[in-house]
Amino acid sequence: MAEVVRAALVQTSWTGDKESMIKAHEEYARQAAAAGARVICFQELFYGPYFCQLQDTEYYEYAESVPGPTTERFAALAKELGMVMVLPMYEQEQPGVLYNTAAVIDADGKYLGKYRKNHIPQVKGFWEKFYFRPGNLGYPIFDTAVGRIGVYICYDRHFPEGWRALGLAGAKIVFNPSATSRGLSAYLWKLEQPASAVANEYFIGAINRVGIESDFGDNDFYGTSYFVDPEGKFVGDVGHDHDPELIVRDLDLSLLDTVRDRWQFYRDRRPDAYGDLTKP
Repeated sequence: MAEVVRAALVQTSWTGDKESMIKAHEEYARQAAAAGARVICFQELFYGPYFCQLQDTEYYEYAESVPGPTTERFAALAKELGMVMVLPMYEQEQPGVLYNTAAVIDADGKYLGKYRKNHIPQVKGFWEKFYFRPGNLGYPIFDTAVGRIGVYICYDRHFPEGWRALGLAGAKIVFNPSATSRGLSAYLWKLEQPASAVANEYFIGAINRVGIESDFGDNDFYGTSYFVDPEGKFVGDVGHDHDPELIVRDLDLSLLDTVRDRWQFYRDRRPDAYGDLTKP
């Protein structure tokens, strides 16, 4: 019997303050639950603007502990809705030690752990090394009510090693919350994640915010969030390229067995031949 998981992604625009962003995402979660979704992932740094267009210490104030107040607030909502939640947040481990992080909450409201973004860019419009340390938790997998899921965040997607690590650990769905700008990476957006889904034989949910946050810079975030299956096919339409949208799709996890029986990528890999690849 097919194992179908109804899953949701949120792409939205900056509302102007943290509390209104949190309330907007609470409403998106309720809408997703009403549509039958069992798991949802928000966009990168979901309750804030993409402040990394600037380098200013005032934006450190968006960081909070994980778990902490926002995690606990959404844990209560996850329990109420019976929904797994992936919450991309700005984490302060201690003063001056900050990470780009995603917390994972199970459908019963239990905090399962977090992923910290491993690869941190430092280019115009994306001055992330000013705000984040590289992740130090590896590539964790989370056993949830919808199965084993993983998280990879934005710039991580350009690096194949983490995708493979998540697959080797048994991920069935990997979420990639992002903030990526029109003109910079649009030519890669519909290429990299489908290719990674094929190479690693799982579903990927790719999320990108929308709009220009003019108080912070001229990055034009182009949405087009989507789910892609392990054959590299979009599951339904991709999201709008300008407008906020809740994406809800049915993921047939039985396709994982079909693909893995067809292509034995995990059997035929050659880690014994990868020595040079591990050198800095």
